[in-house]
Parts: sequence; C-alpha cells; structure tokens
Amino acid sequence: MSKRKPCNRKLQIERSMRALLGTNHASVINIDPSGLQIMIHWKNGKQILSKQVADALCDIPHRWTIYIAGICVRHDGAQYIKAIDIRPAGVHFVERLSDVIEHFYNEVKDDCNPNHLVGMGWLAVPGVVPITEAQLSALFASVGAWHQAKVAA
Repeated sequence: MSKRKPCNRKLQIERSMRALLGTNHASVINIDPSGLQIMIHWKNGKQILSKQVADALCDIPHRWTIYIAGICVRHDGAQYIKAIDIRPAGVHFVERLSDVIEHFYNEVKDDCNPNHLVGMGWLAVPGVVPITEAQLSALFASVGAWHQAKVAA
C-alpha cells in the first residue's frame, strides 16, 4: 500500500499563487478621500499591473499584516503619518479587509490632529511582513497621498 498523499490540485494552485505574491512583493494600498486602491510592490512602490498577481491576491484568502495611517501635513509644510499595524486573526479575502479594519481605521483617524489631517490610508500585505514607518511614508508618497484635497473636519 502506498504511503503517498493523493494529489490535491487546489492546494498546489494556492501554494503557487502565494509564491507568486511573495516574489512580486504584492500588497494593496488604499487612500481616502480620493478612493484610490491599487496593487503595489511594497519594496519599491511601483504599481503592479499583472493579472496573475491580481488573481493570486484576490482569489484566495490570506493572513494579513495591515498598516493604517493618518496622512498629515503640519502648518510649516512638514509631512508626517500616524500609523499602527495590525494582524487580524484568521484568513480573509481582500474584498473584506475594509470590514476587518473599520474599528482601527476610525481609532487612528480620531487620534490625528484634525487641522493637520489630509487623508487616511492603509496598506495590506499578505503574510507577516515588517514595514518601517519610513517605508510606509514612502509608499504613500509614491501614490500621491499628500496631494489630495483636505478632509473636511
């Protein structure tokens, strides 16, 4: 009797999709109030346009590391962010992330100085990925987060 496991195509496909995301350093970035939401390479800040990467990101659930930030500009013109990182329990599809982070999103927004707040943003990376605040700020800058209309207080 053979001791080999039977072939499980679904698991093989999921493994290859996760590997594709890892090699492309894929993540999702969302900026409000402009409503911009794109796939971005979290190491270099370039937009990802590949359909295969989009399918891998959207078609299977992942464990996520999510960075939520208030995008602010002081009166002297200095740009800064107030950010937190969360790792929600369980696996989630990308389209359900806004429901998962809503409480934390409002918490960060309330913690920001309303006179400095330009917008809010979040970065969701599949897996456990440490990103520094400087990297996060650079990613938001690469998608034009500081060049949008100011949020009404």
